[in-house]
Amino acid sequence: MPSPSLAPASTLDSKGSHSRASSNAYERCVNPRWVNLLDLLDLNSTYTKCQGEVLHTSDGRQILDFLSGYCVYNAGHNHPAIVNALRRELDQTGPSMLQSHISSTAGELAERLLKLSGGRVTKVYFATSGSDGVETAIKFSRAHTGRKGLLAARGAFHGLTCGALALMDSGFWSDGFGEMIPGVEFVDFGDLTQLEAQLATKRHAALILEPIQGEAGIVLPPPGYLAEAQKLCRRYGTVFVLDEVQTGLGRTGRFLAAHHYGVEPDMVILAKALSGGLVPVGAVLMTDAIYDSVYTSLKRAIVHTSTYSESGLGMRAGLATLDVLEDEGLADRALAQGDAFREQLREALAPFEMVREVRGMGYFSGIVFGPPKSLALRLSFEAFARVHPAMFGQMLVMRMYREHGILTQICGNNFLVLKAAPPLNSSPESLVSFVTAIRSVMEYVHSSRTFWADALSLAARAVRI
Repeated sequence: MPSPSLAPASTLDSKGSHSRASSNAYERCVNPRWVNLLDLLDLNSTYTKCQGEVLHTSDGRQILDFLSGYCVYNAGHNHPAIVNALRRELDQTGPSMLQSHISSTAGELAERLLKLSGGRVTKVYFATSGSDGVETAIKFSRAHTGRKGLLAARGAFHGLTCGALALMDSGFWSDGFGEMIPGVEFVDFGDLTQLEAQLATKRHAALILEPIQGEAGIVLPPPGYLAEAQKLCRRYGTVFVLDEVQTGLGRTGRFLAAHHYGVEPDMVILAKALSGGLVPVGAVLMTDAIYDSVYTSLKRAIVHTSTYSESGLGMRAGLATLDVLEDEGLADRALAQGDAFREQLREALAPFEMVREVRGMGYFSGIVFGPPKSLALRLSFEAFARVHPAMFGQMLVMRMYREHGILTQICGNNFLVLKAAPPLNSSPESLVSFVTAIRSVMEYVHSSRTFWADALSLAARAVRI
């Protein structure tokens, strides 16, 4: 989620009435419940400038972004090289959404993505989001195999369109929207016995996995799991799809998280960080055989496409982003500094009984919390959980933001894991600031009754909204 300060949103912007009018219009015409939630969580700031990992607010604060737009800002906010590339593209006044032409920048971007990804993939379909990419994987795998079934892991997050929602077992995201697409079954992430039992039925077009589960709590696969999953897919004729929307483009210290595990998926879904956070862009990489299963003739040359696929700005942003990631060595930096960062966190948080584990890879980390052992703390912790399972985690998020100027969030499908996913070019000083801040917050949680009283007050305010 976003971020703010204790002052009401209407007082935060020095531009005065224009800003207040804009905020009021958003509340009236867009999403009043989102405004209510941000106000409740003290996360409703007006941002005037965002650069690298630093967010500047209109009331003069500097916030360190350790959420990265849910892994959008691998290259940091508004990287000047990407911004300048987009300016030059606009100045050329060339074709952007002409539709009836060949996009040379799309060809160049596809070629570079395939080279960086390696393995079996040889073709690229350009999407506009991660969800769009997941829908593409569903359609193409069904066309390729002639099967309707789909297999996914429990706890996963793949997006909020109907096909992507169907691949998620958490009812929270799909409740109230009616029946999703049929034919989806689930296995526990990391359980090869369950996986083979399902794949052996030969009814599944695709197995779609996050190589590291993000919203489930930054869950790494057991050793050998992905390699064996790939082998089983090949044995039973199921397309092996990796959703690298959060983990790709250097986030885990390699271009793809798949590269850590020595696997070569049949399809790879990319999005989020591909455009530097400036233009919606996604990409689905796949084998020739899968691609040819869809575009089988001239008649079907446009059977799967999208209005904004291969947009001129999107393709230019993608190329500029790859330049930044490569020129600045951001994946290597994330790999080396990410390990050191987690070690610093483990050392700083070792004294606190509510901290269970610090895990992750590259700049994709999670701090795992659990019930305390001491009776007094456990009673308060359990009271929180009864009010709402996300209450404890959101109080940590609020205090990190309000007291220490750090924006982060808990995982969407595991409320007891706090994310730490800064831009890959974040300064060492910013990493130290995060470690210092979370240690200070945990000292407060373990020693002050005020923390728990504040949370109950928050719950009471939520009921009144």
